[in-house]
Amino acid sequence: MNSLFDKKESWTDKRRKTKQDELLSRMVNLGYEKSPRIKQIFAAHKIVPRQIKSREDLEILPVTSREKLVEMEMQEPPYAGLANSDSKLDRIFTSPGPVYEPHLSETDYLWARAFHAAGIGADDIVLNAFSYHLVAAGLTFHTGLRKVGATVVPSGASSSQIQVQLINDLKVTAYVGTPSFLMNIINKAQEMGFDFRKDFRVKKACFAAEPLLPALRQAFENDYGIDTYQMYGATEVGDVAYECSAKNGWHICEETIVEIVDPATGRNVAAGELGEIVVTRLNDIFFLFRFGTGDLSRLITARCSCGRRSFRLAGIAGRVGEAVKVRGLFLAPSQIKMIQARYNNLPLQAVVNRRGHEDILKLRIEKTSSETGSASWEEAFNKYFREVCTVRIDEMEYVSAGSIKSEEKLILDQRQW
Repeated sequence: MNSLFDKKESWTDKRRKTKQDELLSRMVNLGYEKSPRIKQIFAAHKIVPRQIKSREDLEILPVTSREKLVEMEMQEPPYAGLANSDSKLDRIFTSPGPVYEPHLSETDYLWARAFHAAGIGADDIVLNAFSYHLVAAGLTFHTGLRKVGATVVPSGASSSQIQVQLINDLKVTAYVGTPSFLMNIINKAQEMGFDFRKDFRVKKACFAAEPLLPALRQAFENDYGIDTYQMYGATEVGDVAYECSAKNGWHICEETIVEIVDPATGRNVAAGELGEIVVTRLNDIFFLFRFGTGDLSRLITARCSCGRRSFRLAGIAGRVGEAVKVRGLFLAPSQIKMIQARYNNLPLQAVVNRRGHEDILKLRIEKTSSETGSASWEEAFNKYFREVCTVRIDEMEYVSAGSIKSEEKLILDQRQW
């Protein structure tokens, strides 16, 4: 499927819609031909491919939540019957659930638009601090950086001390990663005797996977001279939107059809109203229509002062449902239930909070036996939790039997944004 990438991002609304509708119709017909699951979904809703010719027609399809996608992939691994069996895949990534994600072609301009908007190009040496292991983040950001000509330092999840060394030795000019990790790097640099602003050349940063709090952005820009940009996406659908120099909303990528819907009905809300971000990525590999991100936002249709003509998202206003993102990774009730089942229905509750600029995950555990909480038990439990949920536990609190009520939420998000 041809990319819609337009470096100047000057397509008119009419031209963009015409091209998107054309590619959507192609994706619908190909999905119906190549995917047994799509045929099942269409049959269940009494839909035939010719009924979906434009983005407005997507409303007749159900929204697929991440929880539903996990369930579908468990029923029919590895891709829930949504993949094109004739496609030669470049890579296969995974995210907690598990969800297996067939990777889009190397020719796809994943994240390139975001880096171009941030002013990153051939003169930049960029530290990519996203993981290159199993998950899509590291390699997809890497590809986008190469598309705009930047030199990439694939530092991944290395320690903050190693990151400081790389920034210093390689004269790094830009950073890609989470905001909390960049602040950790800055703090480590200061511990090592560096003045981050004076001694280093990092002048641009692109953030994803966790919110950029206003106070943190102010510190990066005013105290350390780093121009900051936010990027928004999901591993299931790739890049969705990005911030430009105006920093007044996030421009929607042209390869994606973004709807803002009422979470209860799946129907589109009026422009400017709050609703769930639902994404259909136009491609011929993975036929995931109307993926519900679980994030709440509003659509901005007014023109941006930067000159780009695409519509924008007005940031993230919160979450739908109970799945929670911790340090850039989703933690879902279904995963907690899986762990409970492994440990004889052990009562558990995950509590998410903030300490400084970092997410903290505490697990409350009922001490139902003398073995619960022992060193060997805790080691095995932590290992299994990490295998199922990917994210690590920061604190474990053992409580008496009966302390965790069955009606309580499995995941309690106490963060104040």
